[in-house]
Amino acid sequence: MELQDLRKKQGGDDEINWVTASFMAAFHVGAVAALFFFTWKAFILSIVLWWISGSIGIGMCYHRLLTHRGYKTPKWVEYFMTVCATLTLEGGPIFWVATHRIHHQFSDQEGDPHSPLDGKWWAHMGWILTGKSMHHDTTTLARYVPDLAKDKFHVWITKYHYVPIIVLGMALLAIGGLPFLMWGIFMRTVVGLHATWLVNSATHSWGSRRFATRDLSTNSWWVALLTFGEGWHNNHHAHPTSARHGLKWYEIDINWYGIWALKKLGLARQIQKVNLSQLMRQDVPAPNGRLIQA
Repeated sequence: MELQDLRKKQGGDDEINWVTASFMAAFHVGAVAALFFFTWKAFILSIVLWWISGSIGIGMCYHRLLTHRGYKTPKWVEYFMTVCATLTLEGGPIFWVATHRIHHQFSDQEGDPHSPLDGKWWAHMGWILTGKSMHHDTTTLARYVPDLAKDKFHVWITKYHYVPIIVLGMALLAIGGLPFLMWGIFMRTVVGLHATWLVNSATHSWGSRRFATRDLSTNSWWVALLTFGEGWHNNHHAHPTSARHGLKWYEIDINWYGIWALKKLGLARQIQKVNLSQLMRQDVPAPNGRLIQA
């Protein structure tokens, strides 16, 4: 697949990927069934696993570490967080990172894998269920993630990304029975998936804009709460390599607090970040546009 192929509208192929669609349907059915297996222990477990997979895994690792290299960690920390990310059912690192880098390259233009300009349903979930553009093998996607393609662990975990969640499911069933399984796997995973997808759909449709970027990205406080800080999306698109997305004290960014904690523990270094007050004071433009509001 050549680069120009990605410029074609991602929604052009409406053929359903039945493997993906079947798993998504099964997990959604499982999430509904979980309501009939409620216990407070299972609920608390699901919240903890949501934070481990969604914050440590997706936000801190897949997004801010692997995709944008906003900071560095020892390899063992990177690999541990990568395993956490696979628990979300969002695929392995090569797939996720390649897709997100393409999104930034063609954001809200032809070639964007999940722009709401192709429809809000498409941006939220349709792009996962239909088409083949982002369902290529590791070799095809490797050209967009040469850094990860050289790493044997990331290649391996991308191929077997489903193994950790299967192991976790078996462990939860053995420890806490069906309540732990239904809440710790099915309910937690479905809530996490939709939270992540809201970054693609909601924060490119509604919200405020601090920076005049070339795309439709916005800041959304409620998406930020559901994604541990990823909802400050306009801040992120203006400064993609910044490890900190919440630029004001009231912009809650749990993923940034996690990175800060890693730094205090000596496990994070070379952290990239921007200072909003300094930008305003010096009138420094964002890489993708200019500052349009405080």
